Amino acid sequence: MSTNVPETNVSAGKLPTDDGAGGFSLDVEERSIPDAVRGWWGKLRSGDPGVLPSLLGLVVLGILFSQLSGAFLTKANLGNIPGQGAFIAVIGLGLVFVLLLGEIDLSAGTAGGTCGAIAAVAVSSGKLHDGLPGLMYWCVVIGLLLAVGLAVWLKAWSAAVVVALGDVLILTNLTQHLLLGLLAAICIGAAIGVLNGWLVAKVGIPSFVVTLALFLAWGGVTQFALKGQPIGTSRYNFWYKLTYGNLSVAQSWAFTIILVGGYVAISLLGSLRASRRGLSHDSLSLVAARCGGVALVGIVLTALACQDRGLGSSIKKGIPTPAVVVLLLMIVSAFALTRTTWGRHLYAAGGNAEAARRAGIDVVHIKVTAFVLCSAFGALGGIMLASYQSSASLDLGAGNVLLFAVAAAVIGGTSLFGGRGRPRDAVIGAVVIAMIPNGLQLNRTLGAEPQWQSVITGVVLLLAAAIDAVSRRRAARS
Repeated sequence: MSTNVPETNVSAGKLPTDDGAGGFSLDVEERSIPDAVRGWWGKLRSGDPGVLPSLLGLVVLGILFSQLSGAFLTKANLGNIPGQGAFIAVIGLGLVFVLLLGEIDLSAGTAGGTCGAIAAVAVSSGKLHDGLPGLMYWCVVIGLLLAVGLAVWLKAWSAAVVVALGDVLILTNLTQHLLLGLLAAICIGAAIGVLNGWLVAKVGIPSFVVTLALFLAWGGVTQFALKGQPIGTSRYNFWYKLTYGNLSVAQSWAFTIILVGGYVAISLLGSLRASRRGLSHDSLSLVAARCGGVALVGIVLTALACQDRGLGSSIKKGIPTPAVVVLLLMIVSAFALTRTTWGRHLYAAGGNAEAARRAGIDVVHIKVTAFVLCSAFGALGGIMLASYQSSASLDLGAGNVLLFAVAAAVIGGTSLFGGRGRPRDAVIGAVVIAMIPNGLQLNRTLGAEPQWQSVITGVVLLLAAAIDAVSRRRAARS
């Protein structure tokens, strides 16, 4: 009886597995530029458009608003967009972590507003104990201590350290100093994230219900903290410049050189290291093309930013500070998601939580840390929003802030169903969101009717969600 077994070279001293363990070829290919193009086209056809829809949206909105108003494409107006969208981008960056898990945090905006309000009270009153009403000071202190214990129980060690640091800053009254006060606010945000993560991952309450309830609660806490009176932030130079500051021309070029140089070094070393280990890697031509594209974009944007924008004697030229903050946070977030075991586990848990659990991943820990990061980013977003508004207002972080942040992440390409998304999605989406009111306000007819902003933003979000759903369906069929 004959069998259809492929011939091997065992008699010549060669094993069937010479080309790879178990008879499977190892992935040792070198990806060239044509390979990368074919891979991108294949992903697009299989239902993964990536960042393409949001980039097309930027182009379409740019053309539309430039036709509605000749002032849209001026250097002065374009220089305003980073400050107008920075708080949305920061909160959106935090939301990417929980959206990757297929969860949602509706409280990120109002929680950030509470943290920003407490920071404003701390630095304006000189002593947080006297600035907060009634027993609220001790509620904050004890709440942070409980969050530390909860984080330790959940084995979220880094969160426990961050929250403990915030408690120390508050108890020692170091929060009267601006930078330490802002740091304490971010630590409070991390504590809120521990609570959210515990309720969702351990108690088992759906994240929509938990965060919707806390969305309402934190709005009230903000009003308690401010005692019914907003607190101005523009008199604090550092806080003010988080939105309205600029790097100098020399600092701008140094910033760009460091970022581009770091990207080139990481890309080149990664390719060479993979090649030496016999793993799949990008060819030097592909690395050069990618690095050249990043360098070109960086140089062009920096050159434009360093031109005189005519905004007065105090701010004329240089990369806007909010753009620097957002870019640094995006890079750190991307590194955490793509270069660490925790990031790989987060994607795995978002793709299939049960399969990840069976593979030995601590899904509870992953969820808790994701919510901690989301709320900490939300706290920073609340601080950025207070800078943009020049005050910690009674409705800080309420209203459409959270909806715009979610929209930014989704419009940028992060899936609402989990498992797919990148930090850059929130940044690109935030630019789209910021462009809408910016462009409308420059037009005298549409700018006088603010309802157009809600209509256009809603349509753009609906289109992004539709693209996400259709791409998921196509990917499932392929």
